[in-house]
Amino acid sequence: MRPLKIILSGGGTGGHIFPAVAIANEIKKLVPHAEILFVGALGKMEMEKVPAAGYKIIGVPIAGFQRNFSWSNFKLPFLIIKSLLLTRKIIKEFKPDVVIGTGGYASGPLLKAATSNGVPALLQEQNSYAGITNKILSKKASKICVAYEGMDQFFEKEKIILTGNPVRQDILNGNINREEAYQFFNLDKNKKTILVVGGSLGARGINEAIVEGLKQFADNDIQLIWQTGKLYFEIAKEKTKPYENKNIKAIDFISRMDFAYSVADLVISRAGAGAISELCIVVKPSILVPLPSAAEDHQTKNAMSLVNKNAAVLVKEIDAKNNLINESIALINNTERLIEISKNCKSLAMPNSTSMIANEVLKLANYKI
Repeated sequence: MRPLKIILSGGGTGGHIFPAVAIANEIKKLVPHAEILFVGALGKMEMEKVPAAGYKIIGVPIAGFQRNFSWSNFKLPFLIIKSLLLTRKIIKEFKPDVVIGTGGYASGPLLKAATSNGVPALLQEQNSYAGITNKILSKKASKICVAYEGMDQFFEKEKIILTGNPVRQDILNGNINREEAYQFFNLDKNKKTILVVGGSLGARGINEAIVEGLKQFADNDIQLIWQTGKLYFEIAKEKTKPYENKNIKAIDFISRMDFAYSVADLVISRAGAGAISELCIVVKPSILVPLPSAAEDHQTKNAMSLVNKNAAVLVKEIDAKNNLINESIALINNTERLIEISKNCKSLAMPNSTSMIANEVLKLANYKI
């Protein structure tokens, strides 16, 4: 049997990296001897997260365009040319059957080089509003896997496949021991718990609102698992010290999200596509605080896909300091509303997305298992 060779690219944030790793894992499950390579942007988090997941990654010196004035934008044309030359070399030497792009500027040069050399490309667009890189690359892509309906406003209809978003394998594992999860975080199973996640890099707007409400959470006997991100962790650690005996816990990065979701009665989160997909699969009621600076305000559009179906609650970042804490305390104490939101959330889940995408990759590679 001929070897199957796949290159994946996408990065900058966990929202692009984790889906790529999930797809790679599924391909390896279907074809254990498959050769898989990642291409990412030098200095970005994929250069750490991908090797940690057990895959080889090659970094290229690509960078994103800064919307505000920055001298770094003047270097961008040279970085693009250099990255294109490097990715052409990678394509020539590795000879992939298919390349996969999961979004972010890191995937641009690779997929451009691949399609220019006749290599079929599959795009995976996580958001309800397509990213600029994927919109540009879609012209030459063979297939485009999307998570939302109505994406033919961005892509050619005949290329689109509705698959949902890949999520981390541990999230899909339903055999979680809740007792073990409570012990992992040293929490009381008889108390209500709120999980706060701002994304893999943290979220300043959410973090600042949570700091303001620590006393309220403690006074209402609500436990808190708060993923702060690395940049805010030291501040959060200092602010939570007076409430340690109330199980208010600040963590820079949660390694066991399966445990965190398991013990959460309510989740406060950004509205990244990956986060929303996970919330639907684990069936958790949530308050979504979209990142206002996200391109084309796509996080608000993501959030509204749930809010319009009464499957989540929206709090705008501009209102977070005044409203987020009161909203979350009221919601966690409204059992009937939590059940209703969870029920609606479950109806939107697409748990087989990773398998669907991996099988589309095998079809493009003309590879029979």
